[in-house]
Amino acid sequence: MASPSCGRAHDVYDATCPCRHMLDLLANKWSALALGALEDGPRRFGALRARLDGVSPKALTATLRRLEEHGLIDRTVYPAVPLHVEYSLTPLGRDACEPLALLRRWVVDNIGRFPPAVLEVPAAVR
Repeated sequence: MASPSCGRAHDVYDATCPCRHMLDLLANKWSALALGALEDGPRRFGALRARLDGVSPKALTATLRRLEEHGLIDRTVYPAVPLHVEYSLTPLGRDACEPLALLRRWVVDNIGRFPPAVLEVPAAVR
């Protein structure tokens, strides 16, 4: 399928291919984890933040905005005091969850094969 941006078949190795935007988003750890956290159903911001241990409110907000802009999640605002906002997967987001779950599982299953330096948790995270 020809891309309007790159003028030929989609090729993620081509710098002008629009596929790179989605690949960049999905390859981000907070995106992959946020989508996984939404697989069981809608969640509020606080519940997502609690599930994604170590994410800052700023990073989570930016991640959720990007996921929404790319059509992977929906943000629903319920009129209440205080405001009630829920995030949920779109059909596109649900489709993205399958390969991301395989990647997460692969990492867990192969953690013992990684070099020791890779496994060190940065002091800032501890």
